[in-house]
Amino acid sequence: MARLFGTDGVRGLANDELTPELALAVTASAARVLAAHDRSHRPVAVVGRDPRASGEMLESAVVAGLTSAGADVLRLGVLPTPAVAYLVADLDVDLGVMISASHNPMADNGIKLFGEGGHKLPDGIEDEIEAGLHTAATRPTGAQIGRVSDVDDALDRYVSHLVEATPASLTGLRIVVDCAHGASSIAAPEAYRKAGAEVIAVNAAPDGININDNCGSTHPESLRAAVAEYGADLGIAHDGDADRCLAVDADGELVDGDQILAVLAVGMAEAGELAGGTLVATVMSNLGLHLAMRDKNIAVRTTAVGDRYVLEELRAGGYSLGGEQSGHVVLPGYATTGDGLLTALRLMSRLGETGRSLRELAGVMRRLPQVLVNVPVTDKTTATESPTVRDAVEAVSAELGDEGRVLLRPSGTEQLVRVMVEAPLVETAQVAADRLAGVVSSVC
Repeated sequence: MARLFGTDGVRGLANDELTPELALAVTASAARVLAAHDRSHRPVAVVGRDPRASGEMLESAVVAGLTSAGADVLRLGVLPTPAVAYLVADLDVDLGVMISASHNPMADNGIKLFGEGGHKLPDGIEDEIEAGLHTAATRPTGAQIGRVSDVDDALDRYVSHLVEATPASLTGLRIVVDCAHGASSIAAPEAYRKAGAEVIAVNAAPDGININDNCGSTHPESLRAAVAEYGADLGIAHDGDADRCLAVDADGELVDGDQILAVLAVGMAEAGELAGGTLVATVMSNLGLHLAMRDKNIAVRTTAVGDRYVLEELRAGGYSLGGEQSGHVVLPGYATTGDGLLTALRLMSRLGETGRSLRELAGVMRRLPQVLVNVPVTDKTTATESPTVRDAVEAVSAELGDEGRVLLRPSGTEQLVRVMVEAPLVETAQVAADRLAGVVSSVC
């Protein structure tokens, strides 16, 4: 049976795979597990959500689940995921629940859990919560049932935190922010204005249905057009729950998560803030990032794909910057999870500090063409461990040398092997990827 918790909580089609019944059961179990680990006080949880329509339904189920298990609930309303994580620590509560499916289509939804201090729950605690779904529990009654109240200043607390974490004024910068009709629609424009920028907000009118609909970090086309229309210095794109940040320079060129990491790493290294002179990235980071960091004498630690693995490495090594090409960027000195708004503010501060354009700053890294081919197989493990496949990978890697890279990895959810090749020319990468895909397909 598949594990209920994925790399980013519980997610699925709302009211089908992710039902109110499941949301109630998961959060009730979470409250019981936390109470069992610390019986010194009654558990308190904060609950936030993005604006998708099903969030209203699931919020009611989550609140019912928590209170039925004896936990008190502080409702935060519509806020970015990183705001919920921050407020777990700021309000000194035991649990944070974010109801969101991030960049997924509106019909999906999800439940993300944060433990003490705003950190993602360890796998062991998640396993205990899942096991609790199948265990009979005694429910509290009378005065032991949890109570519910609202946190009226949740947004103000989060925005103040962001502005305090911004090292340079953004005065003089004109920016366009694409809020994906999501959880950042109020928070992002307010934070950027309070930091000094002139802000034009687009796709910032959520109606519960339009979240991520041809906008935001997965669809930067409208942001490019808006940057040109308003003559902005740059554009910022968030996803539905605002844990991601991508950017567009004044010429309309996309600046992805790897390039943002490069800009921030160089700036932090110059300021003596890059712990261990090290950046943490995933195996899918562009080779251009590694080459750029090598030129700047910055080490790169690589992890499996997924921001939880980046977080684990950051905490284990005491590092101060990590992230993914998708725009999940983590700055542990200021946040316990990826925070798209914090990332944007730090990026824009770099423009203010240096007086340089985003295009100039992003030029520290040359993004190599990257080709990804998904190969259907009957057994992904057999395919990736095949000696024939290993020999083919070694041969292509030798041909590409230091200017290219090959990565094969099995899909986490499907019988697929993902073949990724980077090379100086896209044609070279495509030929190599197709060649390896053929080998993979032939063995399984």
